[in-house]
Amino acid sequence: MTQPSYHLAQINIGRMLAPLDDPQMAGFVNQLDPLNALADQSPGFVWRLQDEAGDATSIRVFDDERILVNMSVWESLEALQDYVYRSRHLGPLRDRKQWFEVPRAPHLALWWIPAGHRPTPEEGKARLEHLQRHGPSSEAFTFKQPFPAPSEMMT
Repeated sequence: MTQPSYHLAQINIGRMLAPLDDPQMAGFVNQLDPLNALADQSPGFVWRLQDEAGDATSIRVFDDERILVNMSVWESLEALQDYVYRSRHLGPLRDRKQWFEVPRAPHLALWWIPAGHRPTPEEGKARLEHLQRHGPSSEAFTFKQPFPAPSEMMT
């Protein structure tokens, strides 16, 4: 079986309703390690952004200290969809209004990268900004409006 030449990168952000150490955020914080472990063990998982603590809560890409960033790389759109919508991740996703503001702009961007590339937080931020300015395209898209990997577009 040949290895895919492209992987799917994703960034999602959220603006916390309170600082991370506030009791209001405890339900979110308590689920970080189990959800990260679930992602790490999920079929199709390749990589995720993390700091020394094993998560990305200390990584800031935006001027607003309350904006958390999450980035990961997956072998396929289907693998990411399975993790997001068909695993234990779904419960906390449904509960996110307890911890995060309702987004007013795109908060998730997907894009294809060459296999082996590790996107930077700045790259992810640029993809979110591109999605906001131009809408879904092969440069940055959403689950609702996906685009095929470049090698698939040529067949």
